[in-house]
Amino acid sequence: MTIETGFSHAAQALLWPVMALLALAFVFALWAGGATLMEAWQRRRRAGFATLAAAPAWPETPMEELELFVVRRLEPVRLLSRVSPMLGLIATMIPLGPALQAVAGGQGQQALAVFSGAFAGVTLALAAAAIGLAVYSVRRHWLLAELLAVRKARGVAQ
Repeated sequence: MTIETGFSHAAQALLWPVMALLALAFVFALWAGGATLMEAWQRRRRAGFATLAAAPAWPETPMEELELFVVRRLEPVRLLSRVSPMLGLIATMIPLGPALQAVAGGQGQQALAVFSGAFAGVTLALAAAAIGLAVYSVRRHWLLAELLAVRKARGVAQ
């Protein structure tokens, strides 16, 4: 077995795990988007709604720990928005080789079937990334504004 054949087999073995991760990323993106919409509704209804209030021992928590809490809250959606497009690219590239071989062999229908699944994967990946980026941006704005308010209330130098 040549190294190219080994690489091809390894890449083909990655297709289903990558597709499963894409499905999970899309579901997580929908969940995070829904949670953000719910939080926006709560913020609109209740003045003074604060995500930082969910931090452990919130009033006495040092600023460094609050900042770490903010990073931990934002990291999953930031990762989602960065990793999803890469997974989508992988999901597109893996079937590309066999599909091109099918086209070269005159089996256009087989190539079309392979490409439709690949393009569906990249579409879900880009949708998950877009939702993740929107959620990240909105939540980051909220949390940084809350951190600033806490700093001002505590008289902490910036």
